[in-house]
Amino acid sequence: SSLNDKLLDGEEVDVLVIGGGISGASILRELSKYKLKLLLIEKEADVAMQSSGRNDGEVHPGVDLKPGSKKQHYVLLGNAMYDNICKQLDVPFRRCGQFALFTKTTTFPLIWAYSHQKCRQNCPTGVILRHQLAKMEPNLTSRAKFALYNPTAGVVSPYVLTIAYAENAIQNGARVVLNCQALSMELAEGKIKSVLTNRGRIYPRLVINCAGVFTEEIAKMANDRYFSIHPRKGTIAILDKKANFQIRGISSIRHLNEPKNTKGGGIIRTIDDNVLVGPTATETYLKEDFTTDQEAIDKIFKKQIQTSPQLKKSDIITYFSGIRAATFEEDFYIEKGRNTMNIIHVAGIQSPGLTTAPAVAIDVERMAIELLSETKKVSKNKDFNPIRHGIPRLKEMTDLDRKEMIRKNPDYGIIVCRCEEISKGEIIDALNSPLCVPTLDAIKRRVRPGMGRCQGSFCSPLVAQIIAEHQGISLDQVKKSGLDSNISYGHIGGKSNG
Repeated sequence: SSLNDKLLDGEEVDVLVIGGGISGASILRELSKYKLKLLLIEKEADVAMQSSGRNDGEVHPGVDLKPGSKKQHYVLLGNAMYDNICKQLDVPFRRCGQFALFTKTTTFPLIWAYSHQKCRQNCPTGVILRHQLAKMEPNLTSRAKFALYNPTAGVVSPYVLTIAYAENAIQNGARVVLNCQALSMELAEGKIKSVLTNRGRIYPRLVINCAGVFTEEIAKMANDRYFSIHPRKGTIAILDKKANFQIRGISSIRHLNEPKNTKGGGIIRTIDDNVLVGPTATETYLKEDFTTDQEAIDKIFKKQIQTSPQLKKSDIITYFSGIRAATFEEDFYIEKGRNTMNIIHVAGIQSPGLTTAPAVAIDVERMAIELLSETKKVSKNKDFNPIRHGIPRLKEMTDLDRKEMIRKNPDYGIIVCRCEEISKGEIIDALNSPLCVPTLDAIKRRVRPGMGRCQGSFCSPLVAQIIAEHQGISLDQVKKSGLDSNISYGHIGGKSNG
């Protein structure tokens, strides 16, 4: 971050969480059940800016994970928690089911046996035949002879869930500081004494390392590095909502001889009714390489056109890439430090990290309270409220509710984003939320203006104007995302016209 101030200098906290992805935000929220001074720092300009915002939002059924692995253990627990957690945090979630399609009848006995084995491992799955598949997913390839059906799979918006967790933690007394990067640590007697950031030196009793692809660097600072992260890049294409007739849930064609880590990806209908295609899986040494290239898009389409023959590149509205924080063991590290006593690592969190997060957070909460209790009694926060109210979604209301909403708040009657039908009222509510980030991209993630077909061509200047008015700043001070992402550089020719 280009920001250097003393905002946090000398700050003493019980727990410092490093990293504002789904792991850090969910852990912060669970720890806010206690009377503790909690601080989360995130180097980016918002939470969920890296892996937690750059994935397909699938809540995994856990059918393809190795029995006995941490991933398998947490995916089943996490998946089961989703209905309740999304209800508490007012986050849209849908169990849509996942289909792995097979085109050769010769593989049927093997897949049938596999599904029985998985059911015995508490992972509900079954085999469905062509006629059943045609009823459930009528527009997928007619070449599919049967499918492995996983009913517990679902979809959620990963960044909306991360934001909701962070907001609920803030409502319960935690603090989130953005544009704040851990730079070094001061160690003494096998413990972290302080953490230096670009915003001052922090003195924590306990550090929780949730830094995604940078967990290894944080572990190194803490003299506790015993794992390494090798980044794996994935690219995803987002299709227009008009293409969503092709699919109701999550589907992909499968071949038995596929290499292990090529997430050949799939086709997924998101919680917002777009269609995502992908992701790819390519090893890289760059931890923040979010570039997209033609080759990746071609690869995705070549594979997934076999799943849905009606897939068209002309339906793409945008694409993005993310980096998975894989370890060489391809499993999670969720444990206390080995050398350094007051650190907990939450590392190697790649797919299905979004699904596992609610369950991992509960375990890390327990570990943190155990460690903190060694030096001081930890008491419950009697005022803890697990309920967070999201921003009303005008588009999803009945005509009657919409009328009532506009009567109460006329700003809800002014449509700013035509593609996604987002009102001025929703944008202002996002600016008044517990974690206010007054940038174009942050508003887009919270309430979706700019997420539609035109990708903000129409609404971006209007949203920028609303942000400027709300924050009492000039239009050229409104940023797109980070502190250095200027949208405009003031007026040319000196004269201002408002």
